[in-house]
Amino acid sequence: MDLQMAEQRINELKSLLNQYGYEYYVLDRPTVPDAEYDRLMQELLKLEEKYPELKTPDSPSERVGGPVLDLFEKVEHRTPMLSLGNAFNDGDLRDFDRRVRQAVGDDVSYVCELKIDGLAVSLRYENGLFHQGATRGDGTIGEDITANLKTIKSIPLRLRENVSIEVRGEAFMPKRSFEALNRAKEENGEEPFANPRNAAAGSLRQLDPKMAASRNLDVFLYGIADIGGLGVTSHSEGLDYLDALGFKTNKERRKCSGIDDVIEYVNSWVEKRPHLPYEIDGIVIKVDSLEQQEQLGTTAKSPRWAVAFKFPAEEVVTTLLDIELSVGRTGVVTPTAILIPVKVAGTTVQRASLHNEDLIREKDLKIGDKVVIKKAGDIIPEVVNVLAEERTGTERDFYMPTYCPECESELVRLDGEVALRCINPKCPAQIREGLIHFVSRDAMNIEGLGERVISQLFTEKLIADVADLYKLTKEQLLALERMGEKSVSNLLKAIEASKSNSLEKLLFGLGIRHVGAKAAKTLAQEFGSMDHLAAATKEHLISINEIGEKMADSIVTFFEQEEVTSLLEELSSYGVNMDYKGSKPVIAAESDSIFAGKTIVLTGKLEKLSRNEAKEKIEALGGNVAGSVSKKTHLVIAGEEAGSKLSKAQELGIEVWDEEKLLVELNK
Repeated sequence: MDLQMAEQRINELKSLLNQYGYEYYVLDRPTVPDAEYDRLMQELLKLEEKYPELKTPDSPSERVGGPVLDLFEKVEHRTPMLSLGNAFNDGDLRDFDRRVRQAVGDDVSYVCELKIDGLAVSLRYENGLFHQGATRGDGTIGEDITANLKTIKSIPLRLRENVSIEVRGEAFMPKRSFEALNRAKEENGEEPFANPRNAAAGSLRQLDPKMAASRNLDVFLYGIADIGGLGVTSHSEGLDYLDALGFKTNKERRKCSGIDDVIEYVNSWVEKRPHLPYEIDGIVIKVDSLEQQEQLGTTAKSPRWAVAFKFPAEEVVTTLLDIELSVGRTGVVTPTAILIPVKVAGTTVQRASLHNEDLIREKDLKIGDKVVIKKAGDIIPEVVNVLAEERTGTERDFYMPTYCPECESELVRLDGEVALRCINPKCPAQIREGLIHFVSRDAMNIEGLGERVISQLFTEKLIADVADLYKLTKEQLLALERMGEKSVSNLLKAIEASKSNSLEKLLFGLGIRHVGAKAAKTLAQEFGSMDHLAAATKEHLISINEIGEKMADSIVTFFEQEEVTSLLEELSSYGVNMDYKGSKPVIAAESDSIFAGKTIVLTGKLEKLSRNEAKEKIEALGGNVAGSVSKKTHLVIAGEEAGSKLSKAQELGIEVWDEEKLLVELNK
């Protein structure tokens, strides 16, 4: 067989295998026996081995699994992957519907979809070819898991149209795959996975794609990241378009004409849920009209046009054996219930947070009580109530201590707080918890530095503050239990990589009181560098959207401390980045652009620019693009069919431009 004949045969095999794979994994209607598919795949593998120059990125052979990776690269999502607000009962759903209709009128239809219990992923295609896949991460920054996602056979490597598109979905492990995986783990003497969600997440975060390939994962796509330019006017049309491109969507979805129809659909799945071949933990309800979605907009964390109904939590009875105390990074002493292990919502639970002393008194908890527990939102274990009628008289009252269980300093209750707090800044528990927070995913995201390793390093006195992490050596790490050459090498690479994080990651990691991940991003964008933020006045801080007086006071007090100044100087000397790496910050910009320092809102449909392109261009010139109109908005860009945001801008007397005016100013 010459090269030309080989190329022709390879193309035939690719076409056949892609079609058979689509029928089997997407449509669930196979047209050939497994043996025939395997025979064709072996023929393709042999031809590609003989003629490697003919192997292409969309070949079915790419699903077998590539080489082992060293680390996952970070990926910034072009469109943020927002989380959803929750509803827990019919009343919550009716409240959601009322808010929607107040904003857009009574002519509203919804799309209901099963909420798959898996791992949210984003898939990017360039000219129809699968280019990159990433985890959700913190919603802004995820991890590149392209090689692992290629092993999921329901993800097309080439679309049926040569479009460039970014789509969102949920990767999951079917119940059958989960059961087979755990049987194999138990036979090998390994700890089984707690539930399919953990198994799916663990599989996609394997550095060896061949391991991911062996786990038999699946995926459902549920949306398009940027719908502009596709001619799609509703969410349901968008799902149909995904079907046409060759994606796998969930066919159990339903378009509902009103909230009564939604509630009927939701209630029907409470009963049918156990019979599905995969796990679901609720129903997602979305406004169907994209124009109405645009009118409703988003908050900092979630869209106003969608909500997730969470199924009622499973409740079980167990015994409260003891109450343990832990000290967090802010000094708060938290009681934790120690329980006789019991299975709840698919996982074994033996601990549950009791939050504070007032809750223990309110529930009248005694050690030895029979208690009802559930998982709030199917995730966090909590004690629901006590079965007081089953007491035998052997139960014991619990009393909170007056001294810190870690450093024996006197505990205090600050004005307006219910929690007891250790205020000793040298309390070892606070330092250790602060270190764990610093390396966590939403902060510096140092892969491999989990709670166990941090505790080891702290106990061995190898680290006393966050700067010490950047002084660790290979020899020190190899001396720790369960740390081999490979894991130490990966850990040192991860520590080194964290030095280049953008400023907001470091700000959040430092644990400034009241400053969460979102506020850290806002501060980084506003000030651009640690030096500018450290010099900020309270007046400047409270003038910023989302920064209130309490947070401003906390920030000013934090940077006034000599220990903080010394710590930041030390981190900087080790090469830790102190600047914001996003769009050019206003305070650092030497731009005379008309956008510099202004808050701008985009609304309606733009013809010559996508929404993301307009946002990137404005931010590159020092502007800040916001999602909603307020008194702090300086300018609104209104495209065709602009809705409530335009009306609000006109009410407030805010300047409004059309797209032509925007293009003129962008091109100056």
